[in-house]
Amino acid sequence: MTRDVAVVGFAQRQLQNYDGSPTCAELLIPILAECYEQTGWTKKDVGFWCSGSSDYLAGRSFSFVSAIDAIGVLPPVNESHVEMDAAWALYEAWLKIQSGEVDTAIAFAFGKSSAGQLRRTLALQLDPYTMTPLWPDTVSLAALQARMGLDAGVWDEAAMADVVENAMAAAAGNPNAVRKGKRTREELLAKPMFADPLRKHDCAPVTDGAVALVLAAGDKAREIQENPAWITGFAHVTDGLHLGTRDLTTSNSAQKAAQAAGGTDGVEVAELHAPFSHQELILRSALGLGEDVTINPSGGSLGGNPMFAGGAIRLGEAARRIWDGSAQKTLGHATSGPALQQNLICVMEGAH
Repeated sequence: MTRDVAVVGFAQRQLQNYDGSPTCAELLIPILAECYEQTGWTKKDVGFWCSGSSDYLAGRSFSFVSAIDAIGVLPPVNESHVEMDAAWALYEAWLKIQSGEVDTAIAFAFGKSSAGQLRRTLALQLDPYTMTPLWPDTVSLAALQARMGLDAGVWDEAAMADVVENAMAAAAGNPNAVRKGKRTREELLAKPMFADPLRKHDCAPVTDGAVALVLAAGDKAREIQENPAWITGFAHVTDGLHLGTRDLTTSNSAQKAAQAAGGTDGVEVAELHAPFSHQELILRSALGLGEDVTINPSGGSLGGNPMFAGGAIRLGEAARRIWDGSAQKTLGHATSGPALQQNLICVMEGAH
């Protein structure tokens, strides 16, 4: 029988510039302190910790170990790690609570994209025999995907500009967003190409940052939050590694993940992890989100997208809408891999 588990805490940090960018532990310490303040917990109250990061991004092996310094040495902790966005760390933490071994958990992640050239580093996640030797960067692959959709008539440049216009307007009310400001469709379409057919505003800004999410089961969740964000569906699915075997104008894995999570009926707010404007259009269609669903009221990934934290931030923003009473059912989405290869869906509800 599935245990009732809720998201009860959320903290994030997104850096607007890289000058004096802190270490991994320095990024995380204030984030974890904020979670302690939200919950009233100390380290002893956390049954399980799970982190997300990448040694490729840091350029050294076992880089996540240094981040554990942010937790502290004593008492010893029950800890795990995923080479993924913190959204997948949250999934592991949720499974840990479902197992009955613990009642509480914190999932966290950090990403210092400024440590290297992110576009080039991410080529290492491609097929090592047929694609990585060509070093196709993430922006170029996304541009290829966008061009396929344009040529097939699935979307047009105006629709992509509308996504950016809405995101920037919403990001204006988000103090954590690193890119914001009102821009009209006409102004956006007048900007020069960056990677045809993408303009710079179609691509999420490269940012350093960190995130932490707190999970608690049953009565422990009710002790912390008056209106906990109960997880009622949680699933992730991946498409094939080879881009040539996929229809890049849609996302089968996102659709299947949503189905496995119980569907999207009744969802009022969706926070979609779409690092490129056209990918929001793909996700809306694949998830069956209609005009009555509010998309990315936080500004989404186009307002800020720290590597390995961007997806979990979307889940945290979706949970926040439950806490403040502005929605009773929300959806948080995270993606990983090239051109929306792997997708995670977390459905949350209020009264439970």
